[in-house]
Amino acid sequence: MNLGLNLAPLRASRQYRRLYVAGFISALGSQATYVTTAYQLKQLTHSPIAVGALGLVEVVPLLIFGLYGGVLADHFDRRRLVLVTEFILLLTAVALVVNAARPSPAAWVLYVVDAVIIIAGSVQGPSLAALNQRLVDHDLQRDAATLNMVRGTFASIVGPALGGFVAVAAGPQWVYAINVVTFVFSLGLLVTLAPVGRGGGDGASMSSLMVGLRYARSRPDIVGTYVVDLLAMALAYPVVMLPFVAAHFSEHYALSLLYLGLPAGALLATLTSRWTRRVHRYGRAVVAAAVTWGLGIAIFGYSTSLVVVLAGLVVAGGADAVSGIFRNTMWNESIPPDVRGRMAGVELISYSLGPTAGQFRSGLMTAWTSLRFSLTVGGLASAGSVAVVVAALPQLWAFDARTDRHVAEVRELRAAEHDTR
Repeated sequence: MNLGLNLAPLRASRQYRRLYVAGFISALGSQATYVTTAYQLKQLTHSPIAVGALGLVEVVPLLIFGLYGGVLADHFDRRRLVLVTEFILLLTAVALVVNAARPSPAAWVLYVVDAVIIIAGSVQGPSLAALNQRLVDHDLQRDAATLNMVRGTFASIVGPALGGFVAVAAGPQWVYAINVVTFVFSLGLLVTLAPVGRGGGDGASMSSLMVGLRYARSRPDIVGTYVVDLLAMALAYPVVMLPFVAAHFSEHYALSLLYLGLPAGALLATLTSRWTRRVHRYGRAVVAAAVTWGLGIAIFGYSTSLVVVLAGLVVAGGADAVSGIFRNTMWNESIPPDVRGRMAGVELISYSLGPTAGQFRSGLMTAWTSLRFSLTVGGLASAGSVAVVVAALPQLWAFDARTDRHVAEVRELRAAEHDTR
């Protein structure tokens, strides 16, 4: 079978292998916890607005700590930052276990813990992105992006399925307990990573942040990838509404099936992604994928057939995976290592704030109109918004990795870095 996976990044770097496996283990528990938190909150409140408000709670921490996490990643030891934040995430899982085990779990605890999770994840994310760039050779970045997408996809399939099954069969506290165990294992692997030293930043200050933001402003092609993904998710993120969609179907397995839709599409796309190696105009690929995402969500929202609804999610999930491959490749191939952490902070906001805002938008619009209207119109608006971005930032459409000067400069920098090791 002509699959799209090249395991060379895993074979070439033992450090990257450890980081990869640790990320997979912790992602399993985190994905299970993510769906369980929404499920538990629905059981406690029976309100789509209350569930959607999880996204509202996450907005401010994302904005503040996503940006500052990038500054920290370019100034401090990235390995140490990852270890500290992973331990904090372990403590949040313990707090969820304690709350869920109470006779009357408190809904407010879910909001508070969710905010702490977002803070820790926002600080950790840029360091992880910078480590991925550093531990993988320049010419293997696209293969690493595909492998990372496969890892995330498998976690998104197994984690929610496990979380949904265990939460219903045994109770949310058991899902959270499993998450504690996964964090213990991931921490054990992360501790074995070799120190990588400080990033290339000029201090953990506001001026350092401004350097990163000025670099972002100088790269409208990169900003275009951020805006496209942000709009796609803010306007058409469906995950928190899946329990409400499943309630319209008589099949008892509908919710589990819907949770599998997006990651199943992403897995199919990544396992057949060899064709992406022939594509050098990354911006156009991101644009096409974003349009397909929106149309897939519109189909999902409009149809009353479980088969068609699931097909819409599969199409959307595949499109999101393709977008992720090209966005991550574009970032790691064209952003200099000394600002990689700060740019990763902006990236984290773009791909995390979108779903966060999308959760609240979908919950609020569903309460005001209807579930079908909210999801369908959101998908169509997502697809249509891409044209506006291309018109405003034509550099995204014009990006070509074969001729882009930033890609050439980063390749030279990485080669020089390799020669000095």
